Amino acid sequence: MYNPKSLKAEEFIDHQEVLDTLEYAEQNKNNVELIDSIIEKAKLRKGLDHREASVLLACEIPEKIEELYALAEQIKKDFYGNRIVMFAPLYLSNYCVNGCVYCPYHLKNKKIARKKLTQEEIVKEVTALQDMGHKRLAIEAGEDPVNNPIEYILESINTIYSIKHKNGAIRRVNVNIAATTVENYRKLKEAGIGTYILFQETYHKESYEKLHPTGPKHDYAYHTEAMDRAMEGGIDDVGLGVLFGLELYKYEFAALLMHAEHLEAVHGVGPHTISVPRIKRADDIDPDVFDNGIDDDTFAKLCALIRVCVPYTGMIISTRESQAVREKVIRLGVSQISGASRTSVGGYTEEIRPTDSEQFDVSDQRTLDEVVHWLMEMGYIPSFCTACYREGRTGDRFMTLLKAGEIQNCCHPNALMTLKEYLMDYASEDTRAIGEKLIEAELENIPREKVKQIAAERLKKIEEGIRDFRF
Repeated sequence: MYNPKSLKAEEFIDHQEVLDTLEYAEQNKNNVELIDSIIEKAKLRKGLDHREASVLLACEIPEKIEELYALAEQIKKDFYGNRIVMFAPLYLSNYCVNGCVYCPYHLKNKKIARKKLTQEEIVKEVTALQDMGHKRLAIEAGEDPVNNPIEYILESINTIYSIKHKNGAIRRVNVNIAATTVENYRKLKEAGIGTYILFQETYHKESYEKLHPTGPKHDYAYHTEAMDRAMEGGIDDVGLGVLFGLELYKYEFAALLMHAEHLEAVHGVGPHTISVPRIKRADDIDPDVFDNGIDDDTFAKLCALIRVCVPYTGMIISTRESQAVREKVIRLGVSQISGASRTSVGGYTEEIRPTDSEQFDVSDQRTLDEVVHWLMEMGYIPSFCTACYREGRTGDRFMTLLKAGEIQNCCHPNALMTLKEYLMDYASEDTRAIGEKLIEAELENIPREKVKQIAAERLKKIEEGIRDFRF
């Protein structure tokens, strides 16, 4: 029986409840009175539950979908403004003992070039990322207790934080590694990580076990309950995600929201982020083999619904998606994107880059400068800010400020200051020109005079070469 407060995966992701939800949604997809009431509830900006959300997902009435999109866009502006947080993935190792059939890192793949970065190579990779202008990384590694033990991950995090190159420094490391123990999550917390991210891949237990036939990841419950262990271990911010294309998207959507409801019910705070990857072509992986793929319009609708249903949660989209797709869904709710990503181990440094080691094909191949320029042309502020982590605004403290509409008093000016840093240190001439105009205009839009004054003073100090602010 569905119980969001249970710590057992098969109770807070109850299969029958998902099926009942999908049936309910199908029965009511043309129930205009109900749909209108759900949309009215969504306008209160307190979110929707998985049943209400599933009705909107099933609805195909064009004017209601347009209303949904408009609401998603407005909610995004209300909570996140026009900021887009920038990050890059850093692949440490593609050694893996799992048999995931959709990932080229799987144990039986003998064609892929296996690689594990040494600490010296990590310095080279991070230096290359700093030279682009990145301040926030998401580290990735396959699951392998021999090649990638927790000690290697912790040493790598320490190395990353230690690297200071010119004006560059990685200010926040988010971690995307396999489900682990409470003790190991405590160690990650002590290492100063930001968000712990773990994709569920699919919430459908039977499909999950078929897609993960061998290795420790085969254990559905252990994997699905990882976020509870992470939060027990003191990690304030966790990030959910499913790999769309593995299972029916309506099932995944309902279960994803049930997981978010569970975290809120048990820990008092929902997911800090939700990622929305779609399966992509990679070495020995053909996405056409998986017959649950979704088109761009359905993908956009899912993004809009996540923003409406979980309004306080950051939404992440990677370079798996093309420029055109990213442009569409940023408007509908995405708040974090990667730029200039490489999905191979050693991918940022020519001298250590192996061939044929990508986890998936990158659709958006642009440089970070090109992505930053593109965002600003559309009126967005590319943000390299990590102040919330550095000032302890995490978990429920962050969510309290966000729900009260106060977080922008911190995030908006800090975004402008980190953009100013980027423009001075890394931007091309054209990007710098458009950025300076954007900062000038945005500074005037800060509503609180005191905040505006402080921001203006700090922007001036950045121009003078003073970089002692905690953002």
